[in-house]
Amino acid sequence: MRRFVVATAALVLAIASARADPVAEFYKGQQVKLIVGYGTGGGYDVYGRLFARHLGRHIPGNPNVIVQNMPGAGSLRGANYLYNVAPKDGTVFGTFARNMAMLGLVKSGQNVQFDPTKFNWLGSSSSLANDAYVLIVRRDAKAKSIEDARRAGGPPIILGSTAEGTSSDAMAVLLREWLGFNVKVIPGYTDSGVLFLAIERGEVDGRTVGLSSVRANKPDWLKPNGFTRVMVVFGRGTRFADFPDAPTARELARSPEDRNLIEILEMPYALSRPYAAPPDIPPDRARALQQAFTATHKDPAYLADAEKVGIEVSPISGADIRKLIDQIAKTPGDQLKRIENLIAAGG
Repeated sequence: MRRFVVATAALVLAIASARADPVAEFYKGQQVKLIVGYGTGGGYDVYGRLFARHLGRHIPGNPNVIVQNMPGAGSLRGANYLYNVAPKDGTVFGTFARNMAMLGLVKSGQNVQFDPTKFNWLGSSSSLANDAYVLIVRRDAKAKSIEDARRAGGPPIILGSTAEGTSSDAMAVLLREWLGFNVKVIPGYTDSGVLFLAIERGEVDGRTVGLSSVRANKPDWLKPNGFTRVMVVFGRGTRFADFPDAPTARELARSPEDRNLIEILEMPYALSRPYAAPPDIPPDRARALQQAFTATHKDPAYLADAEKVGIEVSPISGADIRKLIDQIAKTPGDQLKRIENLIAAGG
């Protein structure tokens, strides 16, 4: 009988061991690092820290998730780090500018060291369904209207950006090169928080930025007769309901060809707050992170905190991001070249 009990116990332990989740075993007691490609206080940082606060409950093994800010070159530094340096074991992933995938495809000569098709995309917290990317300008700026901004010889709008080729720069250059705005772009601000401060100090007249970022950091700026006004809306086919007087970039296009190119350039806004893990991590851990991303964005506690902070949540999956990247990659070569030239015209 004693031998039978011992054998049965051994069999039970063997079955339990065989059934143990290797992903949960790996992550149990681990520390997972979320790299944010910008400094503290900006939109990507706000989204990242909120996501990190809830993600660990949805990864098998419930690891601790911490945030590490890695600003530089408009988050290009962080994207290159994830692709080339970060451990490829599922303990590191990150968030970076929405148009890094576009930069990786056009190879704009900006030290891009990654292939966007090889990242393990987890998803995007926002598809801009209930948000918008906008040009905000101080109310005391000399250009008071679209007509002022486009008038030959009129007062220029001085815009700040984080780095050439990032969203805050590319859309500013689009205003100048394709829409005829008289703007001067000053790149090189380290992060969104520094840019907000530059606008407050009057170093620059404005910037292009996500509405959710302004709402999270400077909500009073968007009030009627607030410190800034919304002048142009990007990333949308229709005007944003909260600012019906602000036209879309597509409305302001000067030719059908330019309108088509603007639509292509705006595709990355559907992956407005993306998360990706390095290439070549074990497939089961990649799937676990992707599933945890989806579960977190359905978590009532996460959604309640997002509402408190004032950020927009309209997630898409990693598979949806891959489809968008494939769609951008199919853009005819001559059109991609015009987009590349636009990005290269920054500064």
